[in-house]
Amino acid sequence: MKRIRLLVGTRKGAFILESDAARRHWEVSGPHFAGWEIYHLKGSPADPNRIYASQTSGWFGQVLQRSSDGGKTWETVGNQFQYAGVPGTHQWYDGTQHPWEFKRIWHLEPSLDTPDTVYAGAEDAALFRSRDGGQTWEELPGLRTQCKGHLWQPGAGGMGLHTLVLDPTRPGRIYAAISAGGVFRTDDGGEHWKPITRGLKSAYELPDPNAEVGHCVHRIALHPARRETLFMQKHWDVLRTDDAGESWREISGNLPSDFGFPIAVHAHEPQTVYVVPIKSDSEHYPPEGKLRVYRSRTGGDEWEPLTQGLPQA
Repeated sequence: MKRIRLLVGTRKGAFILESDAARRHWEVSGPHFAGWEIYHLKGSPADPNRIYASQTSGWFGQVLQRSSDGGKTWETVGNQFQYAGVPGTHQWYDGTQHPWEFKRIWHLEPSLDTPDTVYAGAEDAALFRSRDGGQTWEELPGLRTQCKGHLWQPGAGGMGLHTLVLDPTRPGRIYAAISAGGVFRTDDGGEHWKPITRGLKSAYELPDPNAEVGHCVHRIALHPARRETLFMQKHWDVLRTDDAGESWREISGNLPSDFGFPIAVHAHEPQTVYVVPIKSDSEHYPPEGKLRVYRSRTGGDEWEPLTQGLPQA
């Protein structure tokens, strides 16, 4: 019988929820790593029982964990993340240059074809890779060095590489999103990178309308059936590309606000997209105080609120 596993990271630990295809009754395991902030949990597409977890604490720092039995047991793996060469500096909040400092792992993305290869997105923003199940890590420095890393700067939550998307039909193509750096693409497994930000406008943060980097991208999403099409939730604006990031266009349409954080594509419907609008970058709550997930069945522009089961008062 088909089983569904949902991995949940919270500020107080990790939880694993399992159910059958009907999803009416759930078994809950956890909290794992109680009291720790869990920045990300991700299972391997090549082996669903292989799960990687990034935990962090203001007292104890960063720790990476690995499970090979679906979360029943865990083992601590390698935690040495060193920038390649002399990392130099990046832009700080006040416009001055600031040295690169590793703080934590925001995102873990296992390889599509082997459970021992996993990518990690870091703060300060950089991309690391392990080929031995997380025991050792190496930076793929081209992302920083080839894409004007000295002009990246922290967003309100830090300068994190928070999203990695692996193209399931084109080995070697990886997308990376950084706040506040932008969105980038490699077609050769991480050796060479380029910004893919044409069409992004960030008037408040970047007066230059043609700025390649510095955009505060919050999330990107791709459906494997349409590998050239990606959706983006930016600091402001919901956008779409149909040419693998070579150009973007806004699809905010009738949303009550185009500020938000998550964006997701339906697993079986490539044109069905979900966002959660937030009032503004200074007022982090839903418009009118009503939590609504908005859905577009047309790939953007036309949106409808989904409210059943969500607080509306």
